[in-house]
Amino acid sequence: MSDHQHEVEELERESATAARLFDVRRIIGGLFVVYGVIVTIAGLTASDADLRKAQDININLWTGLGMLALGLFFLIWLKLRPAVPPTAAELADGGGGGSAEG
Repeated sequence: MSDHQHEVEELERESATAARLFDVRRIIGGLFVVYGVIVTIAGLTASDADLRKAQDININLWTGLGMLALGLFFLIWLKLRPAVPPTAAELADGGGGGSAEG
């Protein structure tokens, strides 16, 4: 019985690791941070001609900073509220995931 329980605990740990690894917030946050850094650098190095085209608004800088803020929001959210996979009991209680009531 202890071997079976040990296997179940090992599978639960692997499931939790997979849930954290493939959390969509990590992917979205990471991409926004990377692209935000690139666009912010483009905004910091904008020429006067580029600024004149945009009516003297450094749109790359503001967009890059916005993307950085959004990406950091997703990553902080991921850190504060990590994904937890459902337990075997929760899956058994949920049945097939659908509801016959209507």
